[in-house]
Amino acid sequence: MATSLQKSEKSEASPTSAADIPIQHTDCFIDGQWLPAASGKTFATINPATEQEIAQVAEGDAADIDLAAKAARRAFDSGDWPKMDARDRGRLMYQLADRIEAEIDSLAALETLDNGKPIRESRNVDVPLVIDVLRYYAGYADKIHGSTIPIRGNYFCYTRREPVGVAGQIIPWNFPMLMTAWKWGPALAAGCTIVMKPAEQTPLTCLRMAQLAKEVGFPDGVINVVPGFGPTAGAAVVKHPLIDKVAFTGEHRTAQVITRDSADTLKRLTFELGGKSPNVVYADADLDAAAQGAYMGLYLNQGQCCCAGSRLFVESSVHEEFMEKLTKLTNRRKLGDPFADDTEQGPQVDQNQFDKIMSYIDKGRQEGAECVSGGQRFGDRGYFVEPTIFDSVTDEMAIAQDEIFGPVLSVLKFDGSDEIIERANRTFYGLAAAIWTQDVRKAHEFAARVRAGTVWVNCYDVFDAAAPFGGFKMSGYGRELGEEGLKAYTESKTVTVAL
Repeated sequence: MATSLQKSEKSEASPTSAADIPIQHTDCFIDGQWLPAASGKTFATINPATEQEIAQVAEGDAADIDLAAKAARRAFDSGDWPKMDARDRGRLMYQLADRIEAEIDSLAALETLDNGKPIRESRNVDVPLVIDVLRYYAGYADKIHGSTIPIRGNYFCYTRREPVGVAGQIIPWNFPMLMTAWKWGPALAAGCTIVMKPAEQTPLTCLRMAQLAKEVGFPDGVINVVPGFGPTAGAAVVKHPLIDKVAFTGEHRTAQVITRDSADTLKRLTFELGGKSPNVVYADADLDAAAQGAYMGLYLNQGQCCCAGSRLFVESSVHEEFMEKLTKLTNRRKLGDPFADDTEQGPQVDQNQFDKIMSYIDKGRQEGAECVSGGQRFGDRGYFVEPTIFDSVTDEMAIAQDEIFGPVLSVLKFDGSDEIIERANRTFYGLAAAIWTQDVRKAHEFAARVRAGTVWVNCYDVFDAAAPFGGFKMSGYGRELGEEGLKAYTESKTVTVAL
């Protein structure tokens, strides 16, 4: 079945190039100062919709990470930040959220320019969630406390929750601002200082957020941002002896390297990694709602979501009816200029990601899956891939096993609850899962038995700053968001006093 997708018309008023959107910060942000990379090197960040260069960005490496780590260490060991009244830390975080809200349009445009996601998502989803996360953790800053413990003898025993220290944070390119907020929020509330390496594909909004933090009054050295590449800047974060903890969001193979490289310093680690999430539709489900949920659960952010519902299991008795609904939605999806208000899908983030996705589409055809929608490049400029559905997929196919991280959906049939739970778990990932059914017993049984950190029932991609998020198995360990995300940036200290 061929798709009938149309390009969005380009609005004359839409900012679509670096000339229309001021690029204010491209150097390293270290100890409150903007510094070129020590090596003098730069790299290009590319507009994925046009394949044109936006700006040259400082290419930080081990020397720059060393400067940033020393600045963060001074700010933690002898600066005002950890000693500051917790309410004052929270007040600065609220002010940062307010500044981001005041600049929401320009930040959303910068995010769309550098990442390629549609402006309506940047403006109405990503940046509001950034603001919400920062405000959530701002409210937590003065609520971090220990407990008293009755022990034998004439002693007073209590615990303290203290900041872990200097936090190294390495974030991906799919939600640049949001991943910055997910990492900064709990670390700042806990009283940690930060050395962050943004993704080399999308460094611009993180650098802008660092400037806003300085402007609202964050002390120098509390937040440091070093753009660069994983094998150089990222590896230096992991190995640096002055960094106490590393939080990483990305691919599991990189997390394995981080685990090995951090062994010498025994850093605290949290990982939010990839997924191949099962999305299960029973015959008794509201099929219209389930089709909409499957559609958004895969295609949101061009399919570049770690929790994307890329394995769609449909009960055999409703497979044909469901596929008709899903393909109709998919074939209407509008691709094009990400600055156009009616664009629903922008480009993939870069050439490497585009090539990877197209290679998996080729694999799907070669392995015998039926491509019923999409499957082609869209347009002749930019990294656009048509939203693609493969039907007649089997569990062992590469498109059903590997994280594609693009707009490619695999549809598999199933019969019966025991079968689907076993098949849903037949992957080394365990980040998210979803079930669509009107049977509450099935829903709770699935939620209890599926091996995933998040389970959605009759919904998909529902996030909240208060709800912890993370994975089982090779999808990582530790949690972000909520109270669990905050605890990942604290240590517990026991104090015993003789009475």
